[in-house]
Amino acid sequence: MPVFRAITSISTAVVIFVLFGCNKPVTIEHGADANGHVAPTAATVSAQQQVLDALPFEDTSDFVNARKGLIAQDKHLVVEGTHGNHIWNMDAYGFIDQDGETPPGSVNPSLWRQAALNNIHGLFEVSPGLYQLRGFDLANMSIISGETGWIIVDPLTAKETAARAFTFAQQHLGTKPVVAIIYTHSHIDHFGGVKGIIDNLPAEQRQALRIIAPEGFEHEATSENVIAGIAMGRRAQYMYGQRLNASERGKVGSGLGKSPAFGQFSFATPTDVIGQDNLNLTVDGVEFQFQVVSGSEAPAEFTFYLPRFKAFCGAELVSRTMHNLYTLRGTKVRDARIWSGFIDEAMHRFDDANVYFGSHHWPVWGQDNVQEFLQQQRDTYKFIHDQTVRLLNQGYTPNEIADTLTLPASLRQQFHNQGYYGTVAHNAKAVYQFYQGWYTGNPAKLHPLPERDAAIRYVEMMGGIDSLLERALSQFLQASEGSPDEASRTYRWLAELLNHAVFAKPENQDAKALLAKVYDQLGYQAESGPWRNVYLSAAYELRHGGPETGIGPAVMKDILLNTDVSQFFDSMAVRVNANDAEGEQLTLLVTFADIERSYLLTLDNSVLHHRLVNEEEVKKVESDVRLALTVPLFVDIIVGHASVKDLLLSDELQVETGALDLIKFVSLLDKPTGMFNIVTP
Repeated sequence: MPVFRAITSISTAVVIFVLFGCNKPVTIEHGADANGHVAPTAATVSAQQQVLDALPFEDTSDFVNARKGLIAQDKHLVVEGTHGNHIWNMDAYGFIDQDGETPPGSVNPSLWRQAALNNIHGLFEVSPGLYQLRGFDLANMSIISGETGWIIVDPLTAKETAARAFTFAQQHLGTKPVVAIIYTHSHIDHFGGVKGIIDNLPAEQRQALRIIAPEGFEHEATSENVIAGIAMGRRAQYMYGQRLNASERGKVGSGLGKSPAFGQFSFATPTDVIGQDNLNLTVDGVEFQFQVVSGSEAPAEFTFYLPRFKAFCGAELVSRTMHNLYTLRGTKVRDARIWSGFIDEAMHRFDDANVYFGSHHWPVWGQDNVQEFLQQQRDTYKFIHDQTVRLLNQGYTPNEIADTLTLPASLRQQFHNQGYYGTVAHNAKAVYQFYQGWYTGNPAKLHPLPERDAAIRYVEMMGGIDSLLERALSQFLQASEGSPDEASRTYRWLAELLNHAVFAKPENQDAKALLAKVYDQLGYQAESGPWRNVYLSAAYELRHGGPETGIGPAVMKDILLNTDVSQFFDSMAVRVNANDAEGEQLTLLVTFADIERSYLLTLDNSVLHHRLVNEEEVKKVESDVRLALTVPLFVDIIVGHASVKDLLLSDELQVETGALDLIKFVSLLDKPTGMFNIVTP
């Protein structure tokens, strides 16, 4: 295997490490980049060498397969929004070499390899009549040729990227009618761009268009971000490195792909819903055999098999990465046991598949290769589940399990099982959480002080901020020139220690600067794209501060228009400011004239309830406020395009009684901006 050779010492501040063998030089550059990210330390570069030694980088078959069937490539793949902003910019990742052979010291070589593979984009033929557009968004768009037209699978995240991808496909495959669109599951990167296709179809095609989705899709797709969406959006900025530049010391991708496209999201209601009682469907002469896998990667999801093509579409049940049992942006924990079971079912039910293609990454060809791929993915999730439960039953804590659990060598050597998106560490914690929740059983963890209170006491106990920083800097410098294993553990410890320093003394620039340097090294060493993005986003915000704007809800307007209005009342309930609402008692009767439904809202005990009321109850019920409006106007209020105060004097909002009480009610609701601090108190 290749080895590092130091040419100059770390004390000179310019260090070059050379790899001999099949890999090219890894270098450490002097100084920080434009965003303040510092150079990788000697220990970090040595850690990258360990990765090179541990995995079979000489195997280049993934690069062969990722390029197989290329029909055409968009050489300048930049998609702009209405304001000239870049919604998608594949060109920005041009610094990654095409074969992933020259990893810099600031990127884990395994992640660098995955990033290079995810750079391979264009229109590909999977098999005659079956095509994929890869690299136009986080997910893939697949196209199936039917008897009379195209069947589109997973129309990407945003209208802009979907339109660009589909137009590109038509240029090279020819123009055919779109007869059906398939949503494999309820995550927005697989349906949010649908209007980018529909809006460009002739009226007669729109009227006849079939939209096929798994049972429960509509509720799950529209509800995922309604209640906790503000917090998820802020955390997603970290997970996907939204504020980071694409660079060797910044963002290289998410492992699952590059990043979601932050454009205009859209929605179209399914016409065909697939459940356990209707797993077989023929669409434009093409037979589909569906497998419902809801509760695995998504709460509403299916895979399908195409007998004509002998092709298995695995949706996101399997990917060329270990997936998340818990996502760092914050979602409900997923059931690893069920997930593994669904893969096992697919293995046996579709065992004659000669090709696998999915919602992300590149295909697998050959019956034996598909079976091996599915088996290894199946066993990865089952191993993490079973071994985590074994250890928690022996009393091990989540941190102890995450620190010690490793995949067996037979699974650890497969690149598609690496932790590019999910990781063994945080997936093991997810399994623990699934069964045991947040409490480890140790009373010290039962009711600890809030982070800032604890931080102040820690710093005081350590002799004050100056003493803490002196010791922390000494450990950082010592670890940075030591063994990579000890350095990694020291960086993890210093992240915890310096986090106390920052929370106790957020005005102390030295504390923030040193913690940022620690986060740089942890980010550089991370094999997981989201872990790297999280660490480097934290370092960025310690140096530059938090965001000046949040994620505006206006981009979700089309989805919100298709969301059941009762879910908005659920969202209102979690925005009631309990202190402001204490002692208040209010009832509101809200009638939506366009859908002929009325809801009674009651506020008491600082709790908001709502219920659907019938026409007779509307006549009899007593309420402080009676108002009528339409669903589109209600959505405009939610996304900030209109305010209740502005509308009180207009004809759009009809307030029969209680205008002042309505204003009071609105004043009791928080208006979160999604700009809360994460790495500072």
